Amino acid sequence: MNGPFYNYGWIGEEASLIFAVVTGIAFGFFLERAGLGSAKKLSAQFYLRDLAVFKMMFTAIITAMLGVYFLNWFGFLQADMIYLTPTYIWPQLIGGLVFGVGFIIGGYCPGTSCVASSTGSLDGVMNVIGLLAGILLFGEVYPWIEPFYTAGPLGQITIAQYLGLPVGWVVFGIVFIALAGFKVSEHLEKKYANA
Repeated sequence: MNGPFYNYGWIGEEASLIFAVVTGIAFGFFLERAGLGSAKKLSAQFYLRDLAVFKMMFTAIITAMLGVYFLNWFGFLQADMIYLTPTYIWPQLIGGLVFGVGFIIGGYCPGTSCVASSTGSLDGVMNVIGLLAGILLFGEVYPWIEPFYTAGPLGQITIAQYLGLPVGWVVFGIVFIALAGFKVSEHLEKKYANA
C-alpha cells in the first residue's frame, strides 16, 4: 500500500495484504457485474458499437484523480507519499502497442481475462495462460533487453510537472476531456450500433 496509512505505520504489512485481496476481489466482482468479463462486449469498443469499457475506465480515472486531489487539498491524504512508477518513454510506448494488439486479438486485457477465466470462460483461461507465459518469457529475456527496458527515462513525473502547470488546471483539463469523450462516445455508439 502506497498511501500514508502504511507509511505512517497505521496499518501493518498483513493488513495491507488483506486490503489488497479484498480490493482485488471487489474489483473482479464489479468488472464481471458490468459485463466486462465478456470478450464480445470488450471487443465491441474497437468497432465503436459499445464504448462501455472506455466510459468505465475514464470514470475510474476521474473518480480516483478527484479523490486524491481533494483528499490532498483538505489534508486527509499526502499525495506526495503515493509511489509513482518511473516513466521510460520507449519501452512504455512499445509496451502499450503490444498491450493494444493483444487486447484486440485476445479480446481481453489482463484484468478482464482473469475475471473471464474465474467464470469458467475457456478464452479467458487461454488469455491467462498467455499472460503467464509472457511474464515468464519476459523474465527470461530481461538481461538481454534491459538497455531497452530503461530507455528514455523521465523519472517519477506527473502530467502537471511535465507540462509545468498547476495540478488543479490539469485535473480540470482531464475532467473536461472525459466529459467530451463521454459525449463523443454516445454519438459514436448511436452511429455504429447496427453497423
